Amino acid sequence: MGCGTSATAVTHRETPETAMKAAVLIQRWYRRYMARLEIRRRYTWNIFQSIEYAGEQDQLQLSSFFTYMLDNFTQLNGNGPDLISQLLDPVLDPWFDRETCYKTISIPESYTGPRISFPLSVSDTNALLSAFKEQQVLHARYVLQLLFETKKLLKEMPNIIHLSTSYTKEITICGDLHGRLDDLLLIFYKNGLPSAETPYIFNGDFVDRGKKSVEVVILLFAYLLLYPDHMHLNRGNHEDHIMNLRYGFTKEVMQKYKTHGREILQLFQDVFSLLPIATVIDAKILIVHGGISDQTDLEMLNSIERHKVKSALRFPRHSLEQLDIGQSHRLGKRMRSTDSSHSSRSYTENHRTPSLSGASTSSSSSSSSSCSSLCSPRTPSCISPQTYPSSPSTPHNVLQVPFLDSLCSVPLPSPPQQEQEWKQIVDILWSDPKTQEGCMPNTFRGGGCYFGPDITQRLLHQHRLQLLIRSHECKQEGYELCHDGKVITIFSASNYYEEGSNRGAYIKLGKELVPRFYQYQVSRTTRRLTLTQRVRVAEGSALRALKEKLFAHRSELMAAFQQYDQNETGCVSVGEWAKVLESVLRLDLPWRTLRPHLVHLAPDGSVEYQSSFEDVGPGAPLPQVAPNLAETLFRYRTDLEIIFNIIDKDHSGLISIEEFRHTWRLFSAHLGVAIDDSAIDELARSIDFNKDGSIDFTEFLEAFRVVHKLDMKEQLSQKMGRKKYS
Repeated sequence: MGCGTSATAVTHRETPETAMKAAVLIQRWYRRYMARLEIRRRYTWNIFQSIEYAGEQDQLQLSSFFTYMLDNFTQLNGNGPDLISQLLDPVLDPWFDRETCYKTISIPESYTGPRISFPLSVSDTNALLSAFKEQQVLHARYVLQLLFETKKLLKEMPNIIHLSTSYTKEITICGDLHGRLDDLLLIFYKNGLPSAETPYIFNGDFVDRGKKSVEVVILLFAYLLLYPDHMHLNRGNHEDHIMNLRYGFTKEVMQKYKTHGREILQLFQDVFSLLPIATVIDAKILIVHGGISDQTDLEMLNSIERHKVKSALRFPRHSLEQLDIGQSHRLGKRMRSTDSSHSSRSYTENHRTPSLSGASTSSSSSSSSSCSSLCSPRTPSCISPQTYPSSPSTPHNVLQVPFLDSLCSVPLPSPPQQEQEWKQIVDILWSDPKTQEGCMPNTFRGGGCYFGPDITQRLLHQHRLQLLIRSHECKQEGYELCHDGKVITIFSASNYYEEGSNRGAYIKLGKELVPRFYQYQVSRTTRRLTLTQRVRVAEGSALRALKEKLFAHRSELMAAFQQYDQNETGCVSVGEWAKVLESVLRLDLPWRTLRPHLVHLAPDGSVEYQSSFEDVGPGAPLPQVAPNLAETLFRYRTDLEIIFNIIDKDHSGLISIEEFRHTWRLFSAHLGVAIDDSAIDELARSIDFNKDGSIDFTEFLEAFRVVHKLDMKEQLSQKMGRKKYS
């Protein structure tokens, strides 16, 4: 009894000191644990964002190539611009001249989807909400009628919408939705349906990436028609028919509306070009999708004929023959074959920061602003314009062009009005803020600019504004403040990259103009996951995407590794490995931190660089193609699919062998690589499995999809399991 009491007393005396030490140890462990988790979360985010922006660069390269070919060449192997002119300069179907053309489309009695009438009523929008929740599809006739009515309404609207909070308690501002219907429905559930008492501003990027873009944009247009004074839509960079080719909206429309899909897409193109490009609240808050530049002019933006800019990726015509070089030095026909982007690029290099660097962004097309840019096309080597170095004494406001046996100095003109207006819209739709002062080309995305706090302050002061609200960038918490609180980014698509990767948010503004943020996350599983589990899921998805990127650039990476591995040991140092990945992929990632997830180390601490590719492989047995051609297909699979979709006018998924050859002519010209015609013919014959003269292009592309070997093992085990119990 006494011993027990004595032991208890000793333990009691030691408790405070022991407890303090334990608390310190636990706190120290927890801080380290959270720090490591934060590092993982941040590099996961960097991977997702870098790959996303690399894809946007590829799209800009492809669209600028289309523009270049259309503007500068009458044919490419007999079939160049004819294929792409329908995409960039589509000829309007006379069927669209009749505003009641949709009445010729009958609705069968078997149709069980929502039925609506015009002008729309609250019961119609409620019917749409209920139908879309039940996975129903609105009939093509109603879609066309809705788009025609929306087009008529938007034609009457100015480029910049001016709103006042004096007529309502609060205005709700939402960012990118990207086809996430669940996010839109959750916003309506939490904040209320659009009405006179609950006005909304949706700040662009309604479509692409998500699987419910059609439903999202139909609901937004329906509420716009129902409450034109209380529902407001700004245009985003994805309200663009060329962007829609890569990011899914075009494919979604054609899958849901096989008969009238082309007519619906053409109307969407018109409607998107008529969307307002900015909104101003109480003359104090400017709302645009992307951002601004040092040349953003709200007066010019307000006077632009915005419907003429069908695509911000469609470059205006601009060639050297527009330059005034004097009567005695006319260059005539010789100059007409010069790359139009060369003159724009030369103008850029003489006025501001260096152009884009790297293989994937060989040059930049400048904006009339001192910072805006869009990627220039990959020009076939046989038709690339020759560049001429300027002498040190050459003034910066002239261009050196060849004339006879010498160079002639040409005064640089002001960009044409059409080009200035186009570049104003590019800056508004594509730009991003940065912490550094000044304005420079947005080389990360390939379009628009980076604008600093000084650019923000100058524009706000010039127009007596106090705040800029924009979207365009996914943020982990759904929103972010920068530039001393003068710029707010709002993003409303939760789980954008992966389940649990980010929250969505919206802003509410009252008469005091103080923003209040509301966050949410659409997920049935995320709530059940711990923070560590959420990070692990997102990290795994990001690393898978990164490994696919490595596999698609395998030959380039191997060649670069072998330059450091002169003795053919199969190993390089960690520093050399990181340097190679950065120079080839240009993703600006913390490669040393990511190294344990991507490669194995040799016993001496060097990197076994071939292990970078061991976890991934082709998705199906490859057709008989040369290894270098196969890798080209892996890397540019999306570009090839876009070119194919232009040729496949009926979206049947089948093209003739001759159309297949035409696809490759455009594709090889876009990449600037020589692909032998005989190799293409052999490839075409090998994939024409039933020898009927047509090719299932979708099946062909599936063979060049990168698949992770772990997934393949799981699929194989599932098949074996099914056989076992069958």
